[in-house]
Amino acid sequence: MCGIAGFCNFQENFLYERDRWQHVLVEMREAIAHRGPDQTGEYLRETVGLSHARLSIRDLSGGAQPLLRRAKGAEYGIVYNGEVYNTGELTADLIQRGYRFETTSDTEVVLYAYMEYGPAFVTMLNGIFAFAIWDGDRQALLLYRDRLGVKPLFYTVKGDTLIFGSEPKALFPHPLVTPEADLDSFREIFGIGPARTPGCGVFRDLYELKPGHCAVFSREGFTQTAYWTLEAREHTDTYPETVEKTAWLLRDSIRRQMVSDVPVCSFLSGGIDSSVVTALASNFLEEQGGHLHTFSFDFTHNQECFQPNAFQPTQDRPYVDQVLSLYPLHHTYLECDEADLAELLGQAVWMKDLPGMTDVDASLLYFCGRVRQHNKVALTGECADEIFGGYPWFYRPDLLNADGFPWSFDLSARTALLNQETISRLDLEGYVRSRYETALGEVPHLPGENQEERRRREVSYLNLRWFMQTLLDRMDRTSMAWGLEARVPFADHRIVEYLYNVPWEMKYQNGMEKALLREACRDLLPSELLWRKKSPYPKPYSPWYEQILVRKFQAVMADPEAPVLRFVDMEKARRFLEAPKDYGKPWFGQLMAGPQMIAYLLQVNEWMKRYQVG
Repeated sequence: MCGIAGFCNFQENFLYERDRWQHVLVEMREAIAHRGPDQTGEYLRETVGLSHARLSIRDLSGGAQPLLRRAKGAEYGIVYNGEVYNTGELTADLIQRGYRFETTSDTEVVLYAYMEYGPAFVTMLNGIFAFAIWDGDRQALLLYRDRLGVKPLFYTVKGDTLIFGSEPKALFPHPLVTPEADLDSFREIFGIGPARTPGCGVFRDLYELKPGHCAVFSREGFTQTAYWTLEAREHTDTYPETVEKTAWLLRDSIRRQMVSDVPVCSFLSGGIDSSVVTALASNFLEEQGGHLHTFSFDFTHNQECFQPNAFQPTQDRPYVDQVLSLYPLHHTYLECDEADLAELLGQAVWMKDLPGMTDVDASLLYFCGRVRQHNKVALTGECADEIFGGYPWFYRPDLLNADGFPWSFDLSARTALLNQETISRLDLEGYVRSRYETALGEVPHLPGENQEERRRREVSYLNLRWFMQTLLDRMDRTSMAWGLEARVPFADHRIVEYLYNVPWEMKYQNGMEKALLREACRDLLPSELLWRKKSPYPKPYSPWYEQILVRKFQAVMADPEAPVLRFVDMEKARRFLEAPKDYGKPWFGQLMAGPQMIAYLLQVNEWMKRYQVG
């Protein structure tokens, strides 16, 4: 993976002040240098500038960017962040059509594919990506983002200038861009966060190219169109056929994503998702004569402080050990203590440019840094719950039929510490309701669906387009903060397209979520692990962590300059800090409960200070 940035303006000639604009490109690239520490490059022409920070995964000695090629008197350039997993098929066809490759990188394949097939070529790609292509013939800059939004791409249009980058911080060195907030920024943070409305960059006038979209910037202006959307189709496969096809799709996805010129490792939590990925990746490497390196994560005092609840019924370590007994893995157990975790809350804000999933972000930031000491590429089990229906809100009637986003339908916890002026001015209920209803209007349905079938499809769509995006953002930023490429085999668009239309009774059987996934992987894992109840990513249960958070927030409350206090009701906050915290009832997802509310407000405060937004 890499970091990309750049700008375009057809009313200027950047070469008149070459040194100035070259310096801007360097500053934009240096803001995201963590995404690509191996190579750098800039490209500046009259109307366009491109910048690149490279993480070398394929063609380590070649593949430098920006990559430039010429055809019929026109120059084409690309800055690319991602991996395309079907480059072999594309390369063969392009060679037949007369193209000669100077590298073995997928970047060159993508650029030649654009030059040969035109802008719609993106539908031919299987992979995760965000890239910009300069088309000197059309005099246009094109931005592309993968179907499911695994890789990020932010942009803004200021007057006649388009500015873009892999992360918001890449845009801020440009002289036309300043980090600012408005009322909608805080509506997103307090009403939607740590999720985001698709396409919303939270900062004022900052946007994210939506998943499955392409944008074109030319002398005619800026346009954004979808090249891929989910479609509702009738599912005609029998259950055995569905199991067989699911098994094949998953194995093919992992086989493709093992392609790398550096060693690939995997995250192994002991859950069904990461265990399946690990098992298949291990089998693949064994065929090549190698062994897989795996990593598991936990918190220092969770062994003695763990408290089972409906969302997290069991610990993961015993199930990790089961996988280790079955496959020839080189495993490393990683732990994070409470002090390190609390300290990393602020760095996690820098990493994401926004408040996030608090200790989950911070711990993943810590763990990814440790993994990066050993590997540059990791496979993860992310996205299986959204695709196969693993969350409680897929099958618990009270959550399934909640009138709102099922992972965050009760806003009372979000407003519990806010003052009345904030509640009145932001109108979080109205804002969230509007976003929710807009999202429901986008859901593709089949004619004749009954009420239950329609609701299940709505919940599936909301998870794929909203909740899953939050987790993909988290994984991208926490891994790329260290130059670690995290791949997500479950987020292969072929799997998503197929599973979106599989009936619920095939996904959930005998009271067991993700039954289809388990059946498709029955040959890989022991029954005890294969059929264990879902247990999400671990969170700290130690009272010491909560005590550290309380002290940190008390210090914020004692600081009259703390920007978050303009939103906080001080008396409510004091009572909240003195009361026992609820670890079992989340206010977002499955992991963010009482202690995470404190941590979230700490992150909001850090965000406002760091970016000087008000």
